[in-house]
Amino acid sequence: MKKKSIVVILAAIMISLLSVTALAGCSSGDSNSGDSGGSQASSESAQGDGSGASIYLARPSTSGALRVAGTQLCDKNWNPVVLHGVSTHGIAWFGQYVNADLFGQLSDGWNANVVRLAMYTAENGGYCEGGDQAALKQQVLDGVEYATKADMYAIVDWHVLSDANPAKYQSQAIEFFGDVSAKLADHDNVIYEICNEPNGSTTWADVKSYAETVIPVIRANDPDAVILVGTPEWCQRPDEAAADKIDADNIMYTLHFYAATHKDDLRQRMQSAFDAGLPIFVSEFGVCDASGNGSIDEDSANTWVSQMDQLGISWCMWSLCNKDESASIISSSCSKTSGLSESDLAPAGAWLKNALAMEPGQASAALAGTAAGATAGVGGSDGISSGSADASSENVSVTGSSGQFSYSITQANSWNESGKLCRQYTMSITNNGSDCTSWSVSVPFSEAIQIKDGWNGVYAVNGNTLVVSNASYNGTIGAGQTINDIGFQIVGSSSAVPE
Repeated sequence: MKKKSIVVILAAIMISLLSVTALAGCSSGDSNSGDSGGSQASSESAQGDGSGASIYLARPSTSGALRVAGTQLCDKNWNPVVLHGVSTHGIAWFGQYVNADLFGQLSDGWNANVVRLAMYTAENGGYCEGGDQAALKQQVLDGVEYATKADMYAIVDWHVLSDANPAKYQSQAIEFFGDVSAKLADHDNVIYEICNEPNGSTTWADVKSYAETVIPVIRANDPDAVILVGTPEWCQRPDEAAADKIDADNIMYTLHFYAATHKDDLRQRMQSAFDAGLPIFVSEFGVCDASGNGSIDEDSANTWVSQMDQLGISWCMWSLCNKDESASIISSSCSKTSGLSESDLAPAGAWLKNALAMEPGQASAALAGTAAGATAGVGGSDGISSGSADASSENVSVTGSSGQFSYSITQANSWNESGKLCRQYTMSITNNGSDCTSWSVSVPFSEAIQIKDGWNGVYAVNGNTLVVSNASYNGTIGAGQTINDIGFQIVGSSSAVPE
């Protein structure tokens, strides 16, 4: 049975007696004030202060229903815990991996204690755009039961992506979470993620308004469940949430990263938001770049996991499928849906299995000590980014203009693939004219190139020129405003660089 709100008051007394640095402020007001979060030493957050309240990997059978105190996820007795696990890909397309045998292997063989059930809301076949709603909902419910049987926590993920603003399908979200939370009200192992990756022009005010509408729907059936709320710019703006938290208990805010794309700047943003008292949950990350492809950057991934370990931040890695892309855990040549062996794993899966083997407090030292390529089974055709060609050219920025727009391009990564030199760039675009609802910029290169991949834009090549246009969801740029998180990969010679 779920404990009622009175435990919040009792927990505050317990925590003051335990003097656990990682836990602070369990009343509704303190949970949102963040006053206690900034004083936490990272080593104490990961390993406690010797009072017997060290962070541990939670299990529903012993840890019970989770809750949030200050910046920390806690068990039923308010001891600090973490969750380490995996996210499925979209269950509409890779639902075969939602099964009892595989979840049991992840739990017993890999040491995972959480699985995230990613149900896309849009895209072709998503819940709100042509998908079989009854079947998808049942798949989520079945996934929760499989996780329960495996003694794992389950995250029910309303996977906003191309729909950008969660308010677009708010009425459907209300219906979905109302029904699912009623059916799962007697489960102590369910976490609700009400909006994956708000993006485009979606603001924190938009997300907060949506959350304040959907959260009470869940609370009517499950007063205490932990609820995860996405942040703008593909869950990369926890700072905005930290400045204007939702006034509710047991709320955490999500941050997402892809290790080959997101590095020190986003890590510092996470640290600053945490220091400001924001409870953060990394509900999705990858060891490759933000497109889901490119080389695996194990050094950056290890740095991220070490920092999350130090701060006691829970995480799930993307994605549990055999899709032919770098983010996938299972090799694209493997048709198994359970009983995975080492040879069935993609490089990302081998890295994940090694990371999951680490107990809290171990990852900081053990993962930071692994050199690129040293993890057993990690390798493959994409290689490791720290060993990529032309690394000396990384982080070089080029600026230019195209019509009323100016742009800044930074090389973030490079690697050899099948004998060809590949480069990855991040891009921001500033509107120097009047408000626009669409945009297109032309970027000249020194030599002919081929486009390999791209995200948050539409890409075309004309000889030496790359033309980047808006995607369906990010065409609007106000006068003087800048949009970020545009990126692409090219194939070309070593001298093919933007001019």
